[in-house]
Amino acid sequence: MLIAQISDTHVCAPGHLLSDTIDTAGFLARAVVHLNALDPRPDLVLATGDLVNAGRPEEYAHLRALLAPLAMPVYLLPGNHDAREAMVTAFPDHAYLPRQGFLQYAVEGHPVRLLALDTLTPGEEGGRICDERRAWLAARLAEAPERPTVLAMHHPPFATGLACMDDMGFAGAEALADLVRRHPQVERVLCGHLHRPIQTRWAGTVASTAPSTAHQVTLDLRDDGPLAFSMEPPACQLHLWRAGVGLVSHLSYIGAYDGPHVVRVRPARAGAV
Repeated sequence: MLIAQISDTHVCAPGHLLSDTIDTAGFLARAVVHLNALDPRPDLVLATGDLVNAGRPEEYAHLRALLAPLAMPVYLLPGNHDAREAMVTAFPDHAYLPRQGFLQYAVEGHPVRLLALDTLTPGEEGGRICDERRAWLAARLAEAPERPTVLAMHHPPFATGLACMDDMGFAGAEALADLVRRHPQVERVLCGHLHRPIQTRWAGTVASTAPSTAHQVTLDLRDDGPLAFSMEPPACQLHLWRAGVGLVSHLSYIGAYDGPHVVRVRPARAGAV
């Protein structure tokens, strides 16, 4: 099973640029072409929040049009720039999305089970897990304790060293960690929000954040570093599951680069046709 993760697409209304500078829609269109061209193709795409920039209906209509060419299913999560009602209204055919309340769900029928957790609190930049959301996750994890599981959410529940982003906070992170620690079937916690690829050991598993398909948060590990963005190469992440191996993650840069230059051809496997 191959899971593609995109994040922080920040799509604006048609004809508008983010900060009057960044063509986030153009970047997402290139990401869709990139994903469709991968060999092997991902089984699904997981979009981990901040799908649009201001939560407006016209932005979600634009997002829908940009994602339409994807050759595989896409599963959407809300981030702090999203608005639940407008998001659900724009994607009525995405039956996995609850029609009201928190936008969290389980995706079944694959070798790896996906659980999407809603960390959005309207008007707040940081993440939050309340008792209701934590109880939902506890119930879902208890349903299938032997199934390899990926937990996806927008906000990372761990400190990263990017002070300007860490200051936004994550309410309920300790209680969430206690819950995850009790469920060793959680292979990975996949997050967005940081606009950078970051990995850490957390709650007995591995937690990571994905880069943006457009702009990246500047890597600044000073305690007083400002919030800034840089036009580093856009990228997505590919999470490959193999029985007996587990989940292995790769960073895939989006764009045209020189290569590949073949160094050695791998011998054909015995019995291969």
